[in-house]
Amino acid sequence: MNSDLLDILCCPISHAPLTPLTQQDIEALNERIAAGTLRYHDGSAVETPLTEGLITADRQYAYRIDDGIPNMLPGQAIELKDKA
Repeated sequence: MNSDLLDILCCPISHAPLTPLTQQDIEALNERIAAGTLRYHDGSAVETPLTEGLITADRQYAYRIDDGIPNMLPGQAIELKDKA
């Protein structure tokens, strides 16, 4: 991802800065996707494995990057923490 674009992007929900997902992060998230335990912010299940993405500095949300385009829609934020 272009570093200039990354510098201006932030989470539309928490306004936290974003960094690229590591390969280790992607593998761990894909395991959770396969297990059916990840949800988007809109409540729907995450069904498609990640190949690339961004994560908030507080590790609360991840955003997929598909075909080089980050999906920054709030409803499509992948929630990484269980809701209390």
